[in-house]
Amino acid sequence: MVIVSKDPIDPATMFEKIEKSRGGSVLLHYAVVKQKVGSSVSEGIHFERVGDMEGELSAISSDMKRQWDIEDVLLVRRTGTLELGDIISLVAVSSPSSKDAFEACRHGLERLKGMKTITKAERFL
Repeated sequence: MVIVSKDPIDPATMFEKIEKSRGGSVLLHYAVVKQKVGSSVSEGIHFERVGDMEGELSAISSDMKRQWDIEDVLLVRRTGTLELGDIISLVAVSSPSSKDAFEACRHGLERLKGMKTITKAERFL
């Protein structure tokens, strides 16, 4: 499943959205807006959609499922203006194997960082 939203990501509801009937391992990684960006201080980030984000996220999910023994993948991205501590994205993976869950999650996180269908503008103090 993929979700693009201007609304805040609620961690409690995200766990319920991922299939986990095969058991094993469920890994959720939340990226949050941080204050320090190199030597600069940020007060937030603005994310703008510039293409088919759902399509790009679906391609990432399919790629993850091809490479690892994955039961389910949930990818979530925020758009709009986010403040310090707000959740930017979620990569959630369920798998019978914790090794596959961790490797797939790391891969998904790196792919989300490099998305072409969203732009990022730091808001510096």
